[in-house]
Amino acid sequence: MSNIPASLRYTKDHEYVKSTDQAHVVAIGITDFAQGELGDIVYVELPKVGATYAMHDVFGTVEAVKAVSELYMPVAGEVVEINGRLDGEPALINTDPYDDGWMIKVRVPAGGDAGLMSAADYTAQLGE
Repeated sequence: MSNIPASLRYTKDHEYVKSTDQAHVVAIGITDFAQGELGDIVYVELPKVGATYAMHDVFGTVEAVKAVSELYMPVAGEVVEINGRLDGEPALINTDPYDDGWMIKVRVPAGGDAGLMSAADYTAQLGE
């Protein structure tokens, strides 16, 4: 069974949104379920700081031994930070997707996370 923290919000595409200690800034990554489905992650392509995206835009890719998958923006906003550790340690996404394995931090407008799923809704979608 996948680890699905109750404090996060989720998308049907298996990205998560996590609050940070900065107002209107959230961390984004892929869920434990997603990393498990992909297998050993060997490379991550992420956007540059300052890039802006609409909800559902492709913001990067994650490459695993057996597949390459696009990453979809769960919220609209501007990228304010990239997890630089993933350049040399992409496996952090496998070992700790919700903490050390976050991908980008995005500044979102107030209420910009509307439409995301709760942990219970995401769990139900997975059928777990």
